[in-house]
Amino acid sequence: MSKIKGYTLNPETLLFEQLKKVPLRKKFHKSMLLFLGSIALAVLYFWIYTSLLHLDTPKTAILKWQNTSWNSKLEVMNANLDGYDDVLHGLETRDAEVYRSIFGLNDIPQELLHSGIASAGRYDWLEGISQGSQLRRTAERLDHLEKEVYVNSKSFDEVGELSKKAGDMASCIPAIPPINPGGKYHIASPFGQRTDPVYGGGEFHKGVDFATDKGTPIYATGDGVVDVIKYEFNGYGNQVIIDHGFGYKTRYAHMNVVYVAEGIKLKRGDCIGEVGSTGKSTGPHVHYEVLYKDTQVNPASFYDLDLTKKEYDDLVRSRRENGKASLTRPSASRRR
Repeated sequence: MSKIKGYTLNPETLLFEQLKKVPLRKKFHKSMLLFLGSIALAVLYFWIYTSLLHLDTPKTAILKWQNTSWNSKLEVMNANLDGYDDVLHGLETRDAEVYRSIFGLNDIPQELLHSGIASAGRYDWLEGISQGSQLRRTAERLDHLEKEVYVNSKSFDEVGELSKKAGDMASCIPAIPPINPGGKYHIASPFGQRTDPVYGGGEFHKGVDFATDKGTPIYATGDGVVDVIKYEFNGYGNQVIIDHGFGYKTRYAHMNVVYVAEGIKLKRGDCIGEVGSTGKSTGPHVHYEVLYKDTQVNPASFYDLDLTKKEYDDLVRSRRENGKASLTRPSASRRR
């Protein structure tokens, strides 16, 4: 079967003429020129589009649109985080100034509240993203809030446990004088600035001195545990420190005899020893201090010196009976 030959109409002669065969090399060259011309036109179009007209390519435009969309979402998230941060700050303030203060708890260290969650490789997924980027700042901010929420939740747990014991607080706070105010005594030195009775010169007196007869009973001014007992030749002399909890401690100094030992649980009104003149002292008295969060405060803010001897005795007896105090005065062989 013969091959079909191609013909074309000659416009001048109006006759059909047989097509001339084009060499393969010429076809190849023509195709290559067409291909290269197309590439050149495409490059020229891209250069005009981006350099002269300053327009984005379709792919770049799509990426920019997506980036703008995500930035808008991050801005909305940060606005919500601002609100959550304000609420959390209010809770922190209330916790520090009200709840923890009521129960005598120390403040939460600010560096603990506002530190991030440090761990190796935590932000590896943000590798290549600048430190100041909104995405990185948002991720770090979420970590900070997570840490603050955790610390505050633990604080509220602690306050919640203490609130269950709130009924005990009234009996623990030192609320009576260390000696019976209905007896024979006088305030030798109040809390505050004074002249040193031994060396002279000004000093700040951190307690109240009840001057009375040697051997006068000294009573615990609130429920608590004997924390420290010291026997010294100078300074406070023989002293007892009671930890009442809720941030309160009391110190009884210059004692002649101590009836208690460290670790003993006491009820308000338990006798802990006798008035003396040990240590740096010019006469028989008990130096009485109230410490709140390890800082001396004015003891006169906690007791009433207008109590009669009977009222004080009744109060002590009532606390012993209601508290079922188990303290027994040591034998003479245990006294110092």
